[in-house]
Amino acid sequence: MSTDLKSTPLAHLHEQAGARMVDFGGWRMPLAYGSQIEEHHAVRQDAGMFDVSHMLNVDVQGPAAQAFLRHLLANDVARLKTPGKALYSCMLNPEGGVIDDLIAYFFTPESYRLVVNAGTADKDLAWMQRVAQTQGFEVRIAPRRDLAMIAVQGPQARAKVWAARPGWQAATEGLAAFHAAQAAPGTLVARTGYTGEDGFEIMVPADQAAALWTELQAQGVRPCGLGARDTLRLEAGMALYGQEMDESVTPAQAGLSWTVWLKDAGRDFIGREAIELGAEPCAFLGLQLQERGVMRAHMAVRTADGGQGEVTSGTMSPTLGVSIAMARLPEGAKPGDTVEVDIRGKWVPARVCALPFVRNGKPVQHA
Repeated sequence: MSTDLKSTPLAHLHEQAGARMVDFGGWRMPLAYGSQIEEHHAVRQDAGMFDVSHMLNVDVQGPAAQAFLRHLLANDVARLKTPGKALYSCMLNPEGGVIDDLIAYFFTPESYRLVVNAGTADKDLAWMQRVAQTQGFEVRIAPRRDLAMIAVQGPQARAKVWAARPGWQAATEGLAAFHAAQAAPGTLVARTGYTGEDGFEIMVPADQAAALWTELQAQGVRPCGLGARDTLRLEAGMALYGQEMDESVTPAQAGLSWTVWLKDAGRDFIGREAIELGAEPCAFLGLQLQERGVMRAHMAVRTADGGQGEVTSGTMSPTLGVSIAMARLPEGAKPGDTVEVDIRGKWVPARVCALPFVRNGKPVQHA
């Protein structure tokens, strides 16, 4: 592993716990602390926590903050009226391709926070600065590397956070999904996540992260690595940048049309013209393998009428006990269809289904 990789404020705790460390987007991150399957089940059944400090918080402030983000993002931040409310959005290039997917938090019309992906953070910042400067928006774009992030996920996640930090309960107990509140000075607690389970994503000063991690672990919250995070998000039907989408893929081609807000005809966001012209149509759906094997990204898919598709993400589902995948399929493909997936030269049958595969810890019963 390269010695040039960046480390989060929690890296020493991961190493002390014997985590297997890997290169992820230029960061040394824990893949697993032992059994990836046990970590996965801990989140589905109890509570697990993830170090997501490699992701970048970016504060956008100034008189033109709202106007800037309405131009920058495909979703519309003007829909956010309540302080702490968040929305998920793609940031597009002029061709409608996805530069990154992110969460935007609203505080006031002059103050927002974005949380962007680790592997695209430098590119994202450069793009934001370029748009602000060339379009004349009066905004300050401030990366917050002074913050760490811990995601605590699972049916017991919130209760265990409150057990570790009782003083936070009053500020966060009434939070609805996709809302955030300041639980302590400099600490934002959001009811968001990337696993399909309830819980919090906690943005905390970096020098306080290790203490919080240790206190959560003392309450029985299990440390989990990137491996479990990936199987959890795939079961939940959640897209991953670089897998389901990139700068050559539009939101519609990644199953993310719902994140593009077109109802305000006067809002000229970057990529709008390309989106309205339309990209090559496709269906973005789930697959469940009908025989033994494991689907992986980039495997070819063929439909009964000879159409061609591709797996974008695939894995063995710990919850379902079968291989699952997300796939871009020909327009007209629908849940209930049978397709075939090329697994090492063998065409293996799979059933097309809607997403997600798992919701609130339970398998979704697809017709």
